[in-house]
Amino acid sequence: MRRLSPIPLTRDNFLPFGDVIDGETANPIVINQGFAQRFNDLARIDVEAGGGAVNVSLFRGQPRPRPIAIRLMERHPLGSQLFMPLQDRPWLVLVAADVHDFASYRAFTATGRQGVNYARHVWHHPLLVFDADSRFLVVDRKGPGNNLEEVWFAPAFLFDLTP
Repeated sequence: MRRLSPIPLTRDNFLPFGDVIDGETANPIVINQGFAQRFNDLARIDVEAGGGAVNVSLFRGQPRPRPIAIRLMERHPLGSQLFMPLQDRPWLVLVAADVHDFASYRAFTATGRQGVNYARHVWHHPLLVFDADSRFLVVDRKGPGNNLEEVWFAPAFLFDLTP
C-alpha cells in the first residue's frame, strides 16, 4: 500500500498541472443591474489543436472503495479538461508529473467550490469523489484525433487517503 496524503488544493500548489477554478479568490464584475456577479478568465481552455472544439458535458461520479485501487492514469494530448463540481462536496484530485514515478504523484483535496482544469499532457486519475451521485460540469475537447492516452497498471497499486 502506498501512502500519499492529500493537501488542500490551491492555485500555487496546482500550478504545474493546470488551473484551479475558484470564485472565492477571483475578482467579480457586477452585472445584471447589480443582481449577479461574473467571474471571468478562471481557466485557459485549450481545445483547438487538430481542429478541436469545445465540448460541455455533465458527469455524475460515484465513490470508489477505499483504499482506492489506482488501475490507470490518463492524459489528453490535444486539449485541456476542466471539472467543476455542481454541489458543495469535497472531492479528490490525483495528478502525476511522470506516470511511472510514484514520487511525482500529488493528491489534492478540493472543496465543493473548487474546480480544476488539467492542462494538456497532464497525467491525472479519472474523477475521484467521496459522495454518491456527485455532479460535475466538464469542459473539454471534441473533434478529430485521439485525445486520450491511458497507462494501465498491473497489478493496481493501492492509494491510502491518510490525512
